[in-house]
Amino acid sequence: MATIKEIAKHLGVSAGTVSKGLNGANDISESLRQTVLDTAVEMGYTPKQMRSKDCRKLCIFVENMEYETPDQFGYDIILGFRQAASQGEFSITLLPVTPAFQTEEKYDTFMLKNGFVGGFMIGFALQDDWMSQFNTTTIPTVLFDNYIRKNPAVCSIASDNLEGIDDAIVHLIHLGHRRIGLLNGSRHSCISELRRHAYIDSMTAHNLSFSEATMPYGYYVADTAKDHLDGLLSMGITALLCGNDLIASGVIEECRKRHIRVPDDLSVIGFDDIPLAAKLNPPLTTVRQYRSELGKSAFYTLTALINHVPVSRSLLRPQLIIRESTAPVKAEQ
Repeated sequence: MATIKEIAKHLGVSAGTVSKGLNGANDISESLRQTVLDTAVEMGYTPKQMRSKDCRKLCIFVENMEYETPDQFGYDIILGFRQAASQGEFSITLLPVTPAFQTEEKYDTFMLKNGFVGGFMIGFALQDDWMSQFNTTTIPTVLFDNYIRKNPAVCSIASDNLEGIDDAIVHLIHLGHRRIGLLNGSRHSCISELRRHAYIDSMTAHNLSFSEATMPYGYYVADTAKDHLDGLLSMGITALLCGNDLIASGVIEECRKRHIRVPDDLSVIGFDDIPLAAKLNPPLTTVRQYRSELGKSAFYTLTALINHVPVSRSLLRPQLIIRESTAPVKAEQ
C-alpha cells in the first residue's frame, strides 16, 4: 500500500501538495488534484479513515430506477441494504447518479476522495462509463443485475432469471400454451439479455418454437406494449411473458382497448411482483423477486468483498406467484 510520501516522490511534488489533493483543499488546481487522486488510485493508496473500523462509509449509487416510495421497484432493495447495515460499523450514503456524472467523475477517484470503502450499484446500463471502469477497480463493489468477469473486487447480486423464466413457461405449458412470446425490456441491459437467454433456453428445452419476432426488445415501461402487442398477436401467441410488471400492466391495458380478454384470449405474466401487480384487473401472475432480501444480500456480499472474500455472483431464488392473468389456452375453433 502506497504512502503519501511515495505518491509525492512519484509525482515530483511535496507531501503537503499530495495531502491537499487527497483532502479536497481549494488552494491547488483542479487538474493537479485529479492527477494526485488518479496516481493514488494507481498506486493503491488507502486513506487512514477508510482503514478505520470505527465508522466506514458505503455508498449506494442509483441510476434510472425509481426508489422513493414503497410501490417503486428500488425501494425495498435499498431498505433491505440499510436494514442489514443498521447493526454494523458502516454509514450509508444514497446517491442518485446520471451518465453525465459518470463521464465527469472517475469511479475510483470519486470513492477515494469521498472516503467510501465500498459501493452498491443499482440500475446501471451496460454502456455507462463506470461499467467499463468496474473491470479494473480495486474498490469493493456490488452490482445489481449486472456482471463483471474476473475482477475479485466486484460481485453481481441478482435473482435467478433462468429459474424464474422457466417456472413461468412450465406454468403456461401446464395450461396448454405452446405459442409463447417474450416482450422484453431495454437493449443494452444485462438483465434483458439474461431474460432473453432464459426464454430461449426454456423454450428449447421444452421443444417449443420461437423466433426473433417472438422476443422483441422494448423498454421497462407500460407504454412499450403499444409498440409491440399487435405484432406479437399477429404471430398467434396465446401467452406473453413480460420483462417486468410495468410492461405487463401496459399489455393488459392495451388488450382492454382492443377488446382482447385477459386471460381468456391472452395469458400474461410479469416479472418482479411490485405492489401494482396484485392490484391490476385481472391481478397479475408474476415472478416475484425478493427485493428486501436482495438488498440485504448485497450488503452481506459487499462486506465479504471488503474482507477480501472474492465472491463472483450471488443469486436468490425467485418465486412464481399465480394469479388471475393466466388461464388454460382456448380450444382451437
